[in-house]
Amino acid sequence: MKIWGPEKLLAFSLFGGVVSAAGLPIYIYAPPYYAQNFGLTLTAIAAVLFWLRLFDAVQDPLFGWISENLGSFRPFAVVIAAFVMSISMIGLFGVNPLFSPLWWFALNLIGLFSSFSFLTINFYAQGIQKAKSTTGGHFRVAAWRETGALLGICIAAVAPAILANFVTFPYVWFAVGFAGCVALAAAGMHDQWLGDISTDPTPFKEILKDAQTRRLLLLALVNAMPVAVSSTLFLFFVIFRLDAPGWEGPLLVLFFLSGAFAAPLWTKASEQFGGKKTLLSAMVLAVCSFCFALFLSQGDQIWFALICIASGASIGADLTILPALFAAHLAKIAPSGGQGFGLWSFVNKSTLAFAAIILFPLLEVAGFDPTLESQPQQALTTLTIFYAALPLTLKLLAVCLLVLIRIDED
Repeated sequence: MKIWGPEKLLAFSLFGGVVSAAGLPIYIYAPPYYAQNFGLTLTAIAAVLFWLRLFDAVQDPLFGWISENLGSFRPFAVVIAAFVMSISMIGLFGVNPLFSPLWWFALNLIGLFSSFSFLTINFYAQGIQKAKSTTGGHFRVAAWRETGALLGICIAAVAPAILANFVTFPYVWFAVGFAGCVALAAAGMHDQWLGDISTDPTPFKEILKDAQTRRLLLLALVNAMPVAVSSTLFLFFVIFRLDAPGWEGPLLVLFFLSGAFAAPLWTKASEQFGGKKTLLSAMVLAVCSFCFALFLSQGDQIWFALICIASGASIGADLTILPALFAAHLAKIAPSGGQGFGLWSFVNKSTLAFAAIILFPLLEVAGFDPTLESQPQQALTTLTIFYAALPLTLKLLAVCLLVLIRIDED
């Protein structure tokens, strides 16, 4: 298998891991970090996340258009975005707010989200070009990319907890270490951006006119919602519902490692049985996981660990198969890919913001306060409903949608 040869899939995987480390872990760690250390209310944090994602509604499609028209300037633009992402992460976790914590939180998230969006869109668009010269095409590229992404998420999710055992300011070291990894990944990918992806850009209107594209975007939106909800509440569920502080790091590692190991297996299954059937199997596994999570309570962290393994494996399919199906179709109708993945990026990220703006205020109304060691029973019941029952309902909706829609895999 060629790794550092012409395909350079290991460098591709490393870059995917670094970029992904700046995504989902931020939603897991940033709200509790700023609520507990700087006194921000969950409602205020939810409002910031929501308005920033509304900003993304314009920004992501715009970045998609820009990525298709950068030409030879693209490598330099990627370096700038990587630098902004590193500085923003250091500002978010490595520096005490220099002014109002809420505005400091918002300012650094703008830099982090914007650079994350730009790099993600360009990276996925580049995947369309890489699939043309890679044995196994889109599914193999997706397997390397998403396995790296899941491992990156896994490392980012557990790093602060591990560092806390060795250093006084774990989040500071996490941010600095992240910046170093960004530099390494950017260096490994330096010659991957030289190809011009701006051949025959396809306008947004033309992309959205395509029925298959609309079906895949709708499926991605509905299917991402359960993950957004459970990810947003993961730390709170482990610490307060299971009453297992200290377990959040190992459980997160277990979850994402399961997804990383499962991703290549889902890819093999897709090649043999088809993407739709394989994805449907993974969705059923996720449904079973949420069902069991409904009945967990204090001291059930071992049972929850088993749920993390099952649900993590299902995430491996979500993050591998759906992007591969979308990329394969996009290669037919919009070969440059930039604007198409601008839409894809917005659809997937917006679910996290809507989860935060809806769930955090409702938790506060139920009496949930993350600064307290114990929570009222009403708050814990509400937390369980939001963490398990709501994602279960949304996942069942995604299953129905997948069964009903037609996906052309030719």
